[in-house]
Amino acid sequence: MANKKITELTDLPSPAGADIMAIVDDVSGTPTTKKVTATNLMTLAPVQSVNTATGAVVLDADDISDASTTNKFVTAADITNLGNLSGTNTGDQDLSSYLQSVSAGDLTDGNFDGTSISGFNATINDQTGTTYTLLASDNGKVVVLDNASAVTVTVPSGLGAGFNCSFVQKGAGQVSFSASSTTINNRQSHTKINAQYGVASLLAYAADTFVLAGDTAS
Repeated sequence: MANKKITELTDLPSPAGADIMAIVDDVSGTPTTKKVTATNLMTLAPVQSVNTATGAVVLDADDISDASTTNKFVTAADITNLGNLSGTNTGDQDLSSYLQSVSAGDLTDGNFDGTSISGFNATINDQTGTTYTLLASDNGKVVVLDNASAVTVTVPSGLGAGFNCSFVQKGAGQVSFSASSTTINNRQSHTKINAQYGVASLLAYAADTFVLAGDTAS
């Protein structure tokens, strides 16, 4: 074969493990040209094996450098703190099964940067008695009140600023709101839901200070 420049040689997209390459060995200070196979060369990198058919490199958890080295690699064993990926898993890893969803408790600042929230729905709290005292856990819920007799909803202190809750008068019994060490304001001084199937809401714009709004009556 006539001499050619390296740049003139045919490309080899997927080298096999037994393919031979030339390499200059200068460890002793005297440069000498030697041969090395693709497999030999890949043993110098943190890999488990090389697919000789496709040239794909398979990482192994045991072959990864530790944090004390200059070149750092992440392995299956190092990902345990990010999820439930076991450090005993080695070889060709598909990490898709280890991707985890984010729960509401993991959102610290509540900032969605303008992204819409889909699939959101409020929790229903069904009540069939004639009295009910609001709980802090009712924040964001819809309280459905269903009784043929009058129903009194007590609004206690300590629910916190920003507390908000909606109410549905499902039954014939009229729903009224009673303040307990709190203040309930309404533009028309109303304290009740107007009638059956009426809807009202309570919002604490300050600690222990609420606005009653909606289909209300005196």
